[in-house]
Amino acid sequence: MDWIEDSPGAAELPVLTVSELNRMARRALESQLPLLWVEGEVSNFTRAASGHWYFSLKDANAQVRCVMFRGRNQFADFTPANGDHIELRALPSLYEARGEFQLGAESIRRAGAGRLYEAFLKLKAKLEAEGLFDPAKKRALPRFPHCLGIVTSPQAAALHDVLTALARRMPGLPVILYPTPVQGAGAGAQIAAAIRTAAGRAECDVLLVCRGGGSLEDLWAFNDEAVARAIAASPMPVVSGVGHETDFTLADFAADLRAPTPTAAAELASPLRQELRQQLDHLARQLRHHLARRQHGEMQRLDYLARRLLHPAEQLRRQQLALNPLAQHLHRAVRTRLAHEQLRIARLDQRLVTPLHAIRLEQQRLDALDARARRAMEGGRVRRRLTLARLASSLAHLNPEGVLARGYSIVQRENGAIVQDAATLDAGDSIGIRFHRGQVRATVDAVDKA
Repeated sequence: MDWIEDSPGAAELPVLTVSELNRMARRALESQLPLLWVEGEVSNFTRAASGHWYFSLKDANAQVRCVMFRGRNQFADFTPANGDHIELRALPSLYEARGEFQLGAESIRRAGAGRLYEAFLKLKAKLEAEGLFDPAKKRALPRFPHCLGIVTSPQAAALHDVLTALARRMPGLPVILYPTPVQGAGAGAQIAAAIRTAAGRAECDVLLVCRGGGSLEDLWAFNDEAVARAIAASPMPVVSGVGHETDFTLADFAADLRAPTPTAAAELASPLRQELRQQLDHLARQLRHHLARRQHGEMQRLDYLARRLLHPAEQLRRQQLALNPLAQHLHRAVRTRLAHEQLRIARLDQRLVTPLHAIRLEQQRLDALDARARRAMEGGRVRRRLTLARLASSLAHLNPEGVLARGYSIVQRENGAIVQDAATLDAGDSIGIRFHRGQVRATVDAVDKA
């Protein structure tokens, strides 16, 4: 090793203790390698008294030490055993005390769970895009169901939990079981068939789809697409109670209501008899109190009416007293009206004329009208004679015969048209000349158009 001492700068290198070296190595590992998933087979599994898990994870060519502290492994869904094929979410590190490389596990799942979860998310996104999980389509549960249907395995602990809860809450509520396997190959198709059978028979008001807790693989039948579609198509409301509170399946999203456990599903779907009895007792007390108040009020009203009630004789006396002023007022009004009418008749009698006097008055009026009519007729005849004479004189002045009698004549063409202008005639034209007495035919020799 003399060559190390002779190399340049060797004297300046720091001398580290083993603890310091391991600490530097741990920090380098944890800073350079991120939190990651590692798959392998469990071996040398040990549960310490402190609750921590120590084991190795190996494959065909290598292995690595692993530790999962109690604060982490208490949330695991299962306890691994030697030979189990698992996946760890872990942080690579170094155990300083022994200088051993190890993985500090944060979570654990069975191998293949990651692929199943990816398939779950993909199918969930598909069905959600179709509107299968639309909250607007969720239906409310009936407050007082007449019958409950349960889709689960007859051997499942979930059935016992549901029946126990129903017996505690509402013992008389009828229950119909639609048996089906809830785990294993083909379980999803059989669960969907059981849901469709319950829907077709329409025997119950609410349908419970139940199963106890388990791993993702155990609950995988409730992530079947056929199960989700059957739940969404059910004509009656569906309550999903699959697994524990932290477990979520497609059946939960498709159901009208999700319960964290089968027992909780039974509690959500059934009324609590004790609460109903308390409500009935409360309503009965309210009803008795209301009836007592109503009875007391009616008794007071009856007493008040009884005090106001009068004997019929007293009522008649009071009515007689009320009628006396009215009768006196009526008598005074009748006498006043009678006197007024007598006075009016006397006035009319004074204005009355005898028939003979009326006839004489009418005869005088007729004579006057006759004289006026005669005078009007005579005046009309005179006026008409004067008008007729005036019109006859005017007509005589306009008569062409009168003009001809004064020496004038009328020249006409052969067609009878009157010639008013010599310029309209030509030499050789035949014309007729009409005189006061008679007419002649002539021929034009020459025309002077000046």
